[in-house]
Amino acid sequence: MTQTDRAFSLRRGAPSPLETERRELLQELSRTRVLTNQAYSSFNQASDHDLIESYVYEINALQARYNYLLRRIKQLEAGR
Repeated sequence: MTQTDRAFSLRRGAPSPLETERRELLQELSRTRVLTNQAYSSFNQASDHDLIESYVYEINALQARYNYLLRRIKQLEAGR
């Protein structure tokens, strides 16, 4: 648990909208990481050219999403 996480766990009551958004973004970041790993695994096992191409597009899209989520989390944390 990071210092920031501890600070939020010490608060009483409902989390702030920013903290709620941050938690949702972190969960989505984790899901995106899992999906990216699955896409890489499928890519490594594929032999059909069209299927390989579809995994390349999927991986690129997931990496773009991951970068967006990471950037958004950093913006939230910088705004505190």
